[in-house]
Amino acid sequence: MTRLIDRKLLVVTGKGGTGKTVAAVGLARLAAKLGKRVLLCEVDGTGDIGRPYGVEDIGFNAKEVEPSLFLMQIDTEAALQEYLQLNLKLPLALRVGPLAKIFDFVATAAPGVREILTMGKVCWEVKRENYDLVVLDAPSTGHVLSQLASPDSIGELITVGPLLSQTAWMREMLRDPMRTGAVIVTTPEEMPVSESIHLAARLRDETRTPLAAIVVNRVLPQLFSRAEATAFDSLALGPKRTALDVKVPGNLGAIFGAAELARRMRDRQVVHVETLRNALDGAAPFLFVPQNFESTDTGQVVEHVFDALAGELE
Repeated sequence: MTRLIDRKLLVVTGKGGTGKTVAAVGLARLAAKLGKRVLLCEVDGTGDIGRPYGVEDIGFNAKEVEPSLFLMQIDTEAALQEYLQLNLKLPLALRVGPLAKIFDFVATAAPGVREILTMGKVCWEVKRENYDLVVLDAPSTGHVLSQLASPDSIGELITVGPLLSQTAWMREMLRDPMRTGAVIVTTPEEMPVSESIHLAARLRDETRTPLAAIVVNRVLPQLFSRAEATAFDSLALGPKRTALDVKVPGNLGAIFGAAELARRMRDRQVVHVETLRNALDGAAPFLFVPQNFESTDTGQVVEHVFDALAGELE
């Protein structure tokens, strides 16, 4: 975990519904609590990273929501305006206007143009070293690949000029395991695990962005040790069961059935995690977040994830 947050850029992604955003918020918050100045970004405009803090309108200008933790929402038009101001020395107050329409036309025709603005802004925040760590709550699976591969896509379109040199330093940054890492968030289920294996392979082959960690979310607790499970089966199915039914009021069958179901679900999760672990073959460490049974409130869910990730430091 310490090596993970000692990087300069973490790109958090994964299949939708696995808890990707709360994992990104949890990682950013943990790094800030450990004394780092952290920028947490999102690119899809949903404002999800602000909900635990009651912030609906995040905006392009970073907002501090906790000591040393800042939020930013990356907008392509605002990123284009900033790029033009930095590289062409246009006034910041100047509206892009017709140029934005030209950009939309070019972005539709040429792959990687819109994505290079998104990743360009993220990488620029890393390069200018205003923050110790930038955490990107990236889009799910397929979209994140096009963003991470955007410097290569632009490099195939442009062979000379300043844009080519700018994409070169981005490419170097996104491939540097000391500075950048992708974090895949999954759950111990068949489809999310299968998609995570596929995503890890595509990250390696198509973007060469290093895989930094796997966050396995919603892990069920282990109810029994092996010896306790044997004793449980003996009670549930053996000759002592009749005596228990007499002595213990209530429906013991429902209790035994629920416990057995929970045990089987946990066993299936273990199989899926081992499938993922074997497929990745030690490519990245695993971080586990237990199933949250207490609350669905966003703030409390983030607190739960934060506590679990902090526990990985111990």
